[in-house]
Amino acid sequence: MDVIDSLKNEVYDLMINDSAHDFEHVMRVFKNAQNICKKENANEKLVLSAVLLHDIISYQKSDKRSKLSSIKSAEESKKILKKYNFTKEEIQIVSDAIRDHSFSRNKTPATIEGKILQDADRLDAIGAIGIARVFAVGGSEKRPFYNIKDPFCKNREPDDKIWTLDHFYRKLLKLESLMNTKSGKIEAKKRTKILKDFLNELKKEIK
Repeated sequence: MDVIDSLKNEVYDLMINDSAHDFEHVMRVFKNAQNICKKENANEKLVLSAVLLHDIISYQKSDKRSKLSSIKSAEESKKILKKYNFTKEEIQIVSDAIRDHSFSRNKTPATIEGKILQDADRLDAIGAIGIARVFAVGGSEKRPFYNIKDPFCKNREPDDKIWTLDHFYRKLLKLESLMNTKSGKIEAKKRTKILKDFLNELKKEIK
């Protein structure tokens, strides 16, 4: 069994029971990363290792520690990678990628491996699966679907800590313009159209 398979098994046992950040999320990001790696000059072993470990610590969005999730995951990843004889340089590349991938960090990763992880993870936040995930999180946090007076944030700043639909305007619709890789941008454009089509249909139903 190679190191990636071993890491998969270890991560499976570490993941929390959170439908938006569970092992299936990790495997979807894994597939996205594999597809992007085909077009980019990157170390696939390091990319996929970063993908597998990127959410091993994930605080709920309502938790004050939420913004520390990627930092804590990066720190924990170093301990795990040492067991698999990764070099110091490889461990640094993977942990840096994990630390800087999250939207709340507001950073562009320095390495191509980090850029691919960020793109692959962001692709899972948009499209049909992204819609499912955002409402799963909203439900777990017991948020209303939308602001009745202004559902689509026409005359106010989005606040996704209160209304689930606001997350589209706070984050999801912005991701296409923030993608790092060419193949990431192409896929993000397709998935963003799904978000926009959903919002247009929703407008018809709740107006």
